[in-house]
Amino acid sequence: MTSFAELMAFQRETEALSQVAGRLGWDQETVMPRGAAAQRAEESGAMQSVLHARRIDPRIGEWLEAAEAEAVDDTARAQLRHIRRDHARAMRVPGDLAAAIARQAALAQGQWAEARAADDFATFAPVLAEIIALKREEGAALAAGGDIYDALLDDYEPGAKATDLDAMFSALRPRLVALREQALQQAGRRAALEGRFAPNKQMKLARKLAKTFGYDMARGRLDKAVHPFSSGSGSDVRITTRTSESDPFNCIYSTIHEVGHACYEQAIDPTYALTPLGRGVSMGVHESQSRIYENQLGRSRALTGWLYTEMRYAFGDFGVADADAFYGVVNALGRGFIRTEADEVQYNLHVLLRYDLERALISGDLQARDLEAAWNDRFAADFGYPVARPSDGCLQDVHWSVGLFGYFPTYTLGNVYAGCLHEALRVAVPDLDAHLSQGRLDPATEWLRENVQRYGGLMQPRDLITQATGAAPTEAPLLAYLEQKFGELYPA
Repeated sequence: MTSFAELMAFQRETEALSQVAGRLGWDQETVMPRGAAAQRAEESGAMQSVLHARRIDPRIGEWLEAAEAEAVDDTARAQLRHIRRDHARAMRVPGDLAAAIARQAALAQGQWAEARAADDFATFAPVLAEIIALKREEGAALAAGGDIYDALLDDYEPGAKATDLDAMFSALRPRLVALREQALQQAGRRAALEGRFAPNKQMKLARKLAKTFGYDMARGRLDKAVHPFSSGSGSDVRITTRTSESDPFNCIYSTIHEVGHACYEQAIDPTYALTPLGRGVSMGVHESQSRIYENQLGRSRALTGWLYTEMRYAFGDFGVADADAFYGVVNALGRGFIRTEADEVQYNLHVLLRYDLERALISGDLQARDLEAAWNDRFAADFGYPVARPSDGCLQDVHWSVGLFGYFPTYTLGNVYAGCLHEALRVAVPDLDAHLSQGRLDPATEWLRENVQRYGGLMQPRDLITQATGAAPTEAPLLAYLEQKFGELYPA
């Protein structure tokens, strides 16, 4: 075997073990017995120890050096780029630290869920403080004298820097605030859903929507979780959703969102399976797929006209007179606390709040014990009304409890990418609305599959979006889309 072939065989085993580790997380959030949390923490820590040992194996450096001359095409060079990057990052993080983070995150996830249910942040604060301390230590090791937050951000969006995000987010914030203020002056005039929506009927509709958007159920499954997520790659890509008897949109749009993630993973070139190229290239690109599925497609006037008929078939009369009124309900703006339930205009304001707070937590400018007060103050300043309970505030998201610092800004970056992709999609498929109005997603999902999803990790994130759209990504298409859509829904 050549050095390149030996390296790829070794990497394939590492990728397979990583998938097993991910399956432990899926199990923990869906069907694991509550009493198994401590044991699962040990299992997760043990798995991370094995993975870390493989990622720092001294043979990788030798293989990489020898394989450089053997990498004769773009695919091989991209494989080496990913392996080199992952190896270099793993070499900077001590094995006992990697295992400690995995164990503590597995424990903290259950403790977060209990604290959230009890609306008790004070009990969870020491747990969060320990997670933050571990992530600071990891960030310092990865940064090697550079910016700690940038080092953590690089895990989710390779090459991204906080200073670049600051410029983009600063351009977004004032126009989003202005659009929100314009819309909220009229928000109370919209129709609303009435009645109760049986969870089993919501799940039946969710499964139909998943298939309509192209999710292959033969290589996946849909379950319930406290916090919806997608897990896995290749031939085993699983999604979760949640139900609320008073709000079926929570289930519907959480499902469509996670289907966007899952379809990305399922569409990657199968020859990349169990290699570094066989997964989404970054969380920003991943989020672009989930957001364009959920919003630009799923909340469009054309698609909601079809969805209105499906809703009436599933639930009967639910208090909305016609498809036009239903479009307004789906895209209604109003007061709310929960990021995952926020409308398109306010969603990014939720993300920017978290981005600023987590940077302060990592830098040490904000202590975990003071997070609840800092969150509540910032929310009142940004949204104009107070947070009543931690489950509506700093305990609503699972991310920090499992150490995902640097993850939140990729949500807004994904929205920016989605805006760029939607603009290009509309040019490529000028009769898109005619298809959407019939519940036909194929023209849109096939364009995304061909121009984004099939490449997996072949290209760098920004290069992938630039190739797909013909221009470097900026916030301008997203802002233009939002101002046109919501300017029509809520004219000044």
